[in-house]
Amino acid sequence: MPRTLDGQITIEKTPSYFVTLEAPRRIHSMSPDTKLIVVVRNPVTRAISDYAQTLSKTPGLPSFRALAFRHGLGPVDTAWSAVRIGLYAQHLDNWLRYFPLSHFLFVSGERLVSDPAGEVGRVQDFLGLKRVVTDKHFYFNATKGFPCLKKAQGSSRPRCLGKSKGRPHPRVPEAVVQRLRDFYQPFNRKFYQMIGQDFGWD
Repeated sequence: MPRTLDGQITIEKTPSYFVTLEAPRRIHSMSPDTKLIVVVRNPVTRAISDYAQTLSKTPGLPSFRALAFRHGLGPVDTAWSAVRIGLYAQHLDNWLRYFPLSHFLFVSGERLVSDPAGEVGRVQDFLGLKRVVTDKHFYFNATKGFPCLKKAQGSSRPRCLGKSKGRPHPRVPEAVVQRLRDFYQPFNRKFYQMIGQDFGWD
């Protein structure tokens, strides 16, 4: 981590921290006062998006259904990382052994798309920052299907997430989607109870 001076905040991110067993202990030993921001989205949509990203890099991958379930439409295969990552309650259990809930902010991935300034405002509040980023900093990119940052002063073009973001998802049969919804429902409800926030994924 870079040195942080008084009055500065250092932010580092990776999608793998939240689901890595050793991460909470290591981060706590480095800095027990660390504030933790976790972006979550509907675990079914998240799994399909994960599959779409992998498929773009590995054409010829088995179907989503073949990877998500054992033996056709048998039990959900939680060994597959695309499914396992969405078990938010289980991952949070591990983190709460090291950090109190007050150190966490859970950000809605869906609201980052529908109301980016509102969600970024919550992040600024959580970090004790003045609300500098507002609606005027975003525009909706119809091609990608999500908001992007407007052109910064001194920059020649707007800032948007890379090519890997905003790709179309493969069509997944409704029966498969419903099975996954049913599977995640008790985990989602436990997660809502743990954090006192309902994301309305059910």
